[in-house]
Amino acid sequence: MVAVTAVTARRGRAEVRRELVAAAVRLFTERGYDETTVDDIAGAAGVGRRTFFRYFRGKEDAVSPDHEQGLARIAEVFATAHPTEPLRSVVMRAGETVFDLYVADRETARMRFALVHDVPALRDREAAQVHHYRRLFTRELAERLADVEDGALRAAVTAAAVVAAHNQALRHWLAGGGTADGVEACVAHFRKVAWMLPLQAGPDIDEVTRRLEKVARTLEAG
Repeated sequence: MVAVTAVTARRGRAEVRRELVAAAVRLFTERGYDETTVDDIAGAAGVGRRTFFRYFRGKEDAVSPDHEQGLARIAEVFATAHPTEPLRSVVMRAGETVFDLYVADRETARMRFALVHDVPALRDREAAQVHHYRRLFTRELAERLADVEDGALRAAVTAAAVVAAHNQALRHWLAGGGTADGVEACVAHFRKVAWMLPLQAGPDIDEVTRRLEKVARTLEAG
């Protein structure tokens, strides 16, 4: 155990996490999710069981991107944005930072996409993470729209639309093979949601809100 801990320290936490995720995705794909144990994943990554649990609560978490990092990136964009930057721009920049979690290792992202599609436990885990992103966007936007008519409603609808568009763009890219050439089109697809966001007061808030809620439901179902 001492030797394993020393190796882990030299490799660095980010590298060890990446290797655990890669090992989990590979073993789930080759052996099956139910047939793979935590010990199998840890052994394939060259670490011990205790090290595995320093990074993940269970094997279902090991297949996910580093969502904590993604949430932190979004929060940082909002926290560091210049006061004069339009809110629409801030929202879109925040959403785009999460693409890096997938683009950095396209092969793992492709295998993860197939696994999440096939394994109910992994689908449930991803759905829970989507809720965390939507809640973060809603909170950040609600603070900035506090003095705007129907600000809380605008914040909730915008958050739902942004997260749904982000997920649809990722699914479309991964279903097409998750190629390097497809990244630009993936981001461009996500950016289409920008014009739909109800971030400014206007006379037709009820109509706009209904339209955005319909778009959000359609994107999430896609």
